[in-house]
Amino acid sequence: MTETTQQQHGAGTRSPEYRLARNSLRGLRQDLFHDPFAYRPLPPRRTDGPFVRRLPARPRSAAQHLPHAVVGATALFVLAIGALSSGLPGGDVMALLIGLLCALPVLTTLVRPVGAFWLSLAVTPVVALVKSGQGDWPWMPGAFVGHLVVLVVVALRTRPRTAAWMWVLTGVYAFLSDGVLGGSYYSTNSAPMMVTSAFALLVVSLWHVRRTAEQEVTAQQTVTAHERSRRTLLEERTTIARELHDVVAHHMSVVAIQAEAAPYRVENPPPELERAFATIRENAVAALTELRRILGVVRAEDYEAPDAPQPTLADLDALLVNVRDAGLEVEKVVTGAVRELPQGVELSAYRIVQEALSNSLRHAPGASARVEIGYVLGGLGVRVVNGPAPEPSLVKPSPGAGHGITGMRERVAMLNGEMTAGPADDGGYEVAVFLPVATVNEGDA
Repeated sequence: MTETTQQQHGAGTRSPEYRLARNSLRGLRQDLFHDPFAYRPLPPRRTDGPFVRRLPARPRSAAQHLPHAVVGATALFVLAIGALSSGLPGGDVMALLIGLLCALPVLTTLVRPVGAFWLSLAVTPVVALVKSGQGDWPWMPGAFVGHLVVLVVVALRTRPRTAAWMWVLTGVYAFLSDGVLGGSYYSTNSAPMMVTSAFALLVVSLWHVRRTAEQEVTAQQTVTAHERSRRTLLEERTTIARELHDVVAHHMSVVAIQAEAAPYRVENPPPELERAFATIRENAVAALTELRRILGVVRAEDYEAPDAPQPTLADLDALLVNVRDAGLEVEKVVTGAVRELPQGVELSAYRIVQEALSNSLRHAPGASARVEIGYVLGGLGVRVVNGPAPEPSLVKPSPGAGHGITGMRERVAMLNGEMTAGPADDGGYEVAVFLPVATVNEGDA
């Protein structure tokens, strides 16, 4: 029982060297031995790069197949080297055969990259044996260039670990060919092959690492931008919730006070009326307590409720005075019959005008603006438009964080309104908002 436990325990606690070797062999099997001749065609090149996307339509479409053309041209180059450097007495047929054998692995990288590596290793001794002791060993000129090209292309199409294993297996083949199959050859080019291939694969691996790092940085920047936008949205909603909490809490407090004082304004009120007002007051106090308990969580620890009441459209003239003092020429136009609107609507309209004018000051310094307030039957229309900044301008536009439009849209969506924002025809910017207001019939009043 004890021996069995010890054996099982010993089998489960391997040394770090053993685990490293096992993981390495597993990586070798996955990269080079697992279905090496799988069909994996070289995908077309992307055409959204900074240079390619500026090309006309036909050259841009042809640029998709630029990698295939480069590999094909390299295969022709390898074929020429293999054929011209053969020097065989058999004539052109044997020279062409050697050139084709050297170029075949290069073309195979287009469809079966890992298989092309094994094919290149298999072709190398065949070419050397066909030449029968002529030239360097074990790589003839065509096979030398072809194997380097295959290593680079396969490394580009796979990953750095595969490149490392291909270099190791190339070294194993070089060692075996020099020590076992060397025969009558007096010179060897294994060392130049290993050094040249190591340098080429190192460059490709560094490119892979850099590309992976850029992709990770891009992905992280996308996530960061998304989180920043989401945080801005939540902050804006929190601000709106604070303001509405103050507005609703004020009205509920007024309801509770008036319900408590109403019975004393009527001489000898009936008991039913007193009970009704008492019920109204109790419900108002209960609603106010629940409102403060639930919506109070949106307040930060350092948040202080404003001393002054929330602004309305009646305070818009004071806002325009401040904006004019800041250097923005602004005109106000009011159409329709001015009437009192729900405080949430007036507060949102005020904040929208305030933010739109602030954006005009930041992004179009020196321009003029126009504020249009339209009282219509179904609600309130707000339009703020500014002209283009004068050229040249002594004050440079501020890029801003782009959060103002987000806050406007949140306020409009909260009131089930509609909003459009975008560049105007004259080069300025326009914000148009409609906030619906439910009408109260006389019979319902």
